[in-house]
This record gives sequence, C-alpha cells and structure tokens, in this order.
Amino acid sequence: MHVTLSDDIAAVDWERLALVFRRAPLGNRDAAGLREVFEGSGVRCFAWDGGELVGAGRAISDGARYAVIFDVVVLPEYQGAGNGTRIMAFLAERSKAANVLLHAVPGKEAFYRKLGYRKMKTAMGLFSNPEAQREGGYIE
Repeated sequence: MHVTLSDDIAAVDWERLALVFRRAPLGNRDAAGLREVFEGSGVRCFAWDGGELVGAGRAISDGARYAVIFDVVVLPEYQGAGNGTRIMAFLAERSKAANVLLHAVPGKEAFYRKLGYRKMKTAMGLFSNPEAQREGGYIE
C-alpha cells in the first residue's frame, strides 16, 4: 500500500469521508457537515491509496503563532503504518505556526505523545453541548 497525501479538496467524495470517520471509528458525521468544516479550515490533508480516500485531517491556523489540529482520521487497515503520523506532520508543517494545539479523541493521547504533543494544564473550552462533551470524555 502506497499512501499519498494531498490538500486537494476538489477530489474528495464527502460520503466516502463520512464512511472513513465511521470505520476509524471517530463517530457518525454527515457528509455535508464534513464538507463544511473541511472547506472552512485553512489547512487540510487527505490520504489516498490510489484513488481511494483512506484518511484525512484538518487545521485552523493564523500562519505564525498558533494552529489547532482537528479530525485526524485513518481507516483501521491503514493504522499502525505511519499514516496518522504523516497526516499530523503535513498539517503541522502547512500550518506554518510555531505552536500547534490538538483536539483529540480521549484514549489517543499516547499516539500524540509519541509525536511530541503534551497535555495542557490551562486549556479550556466553551461548548454548545457541554453534557455531550462530558459524556464523551472530553471535559471534566
């Protein structure tokens, strides 16, 4: 398997990306919602095996000091082969930010720790549905 990375959003089948999220598993996302958030993010990465979408990620960046990475996802059969690491590096490099923050799924901290990410002591969030965030393990 030879996975290539691209930021070309025009080639993305949003229903396929929703399937990648379900199978990863990163939850049920609708195709229209995925399209909206990926189009609204200044930095995007799509992982392809031939013409098949197998992973993705996105970031928001000010291009200098800070970026935040979201929605890094890789199909299970492509995990453990360095593809998530490559997506993370692609996003961090393209963000051109000195400091890169990350919003990750609880339980994946060890993966990100291997890449040099550290838990923050003062990060806080204001969420539209805090109870769902609490139930998902994202907040106290």
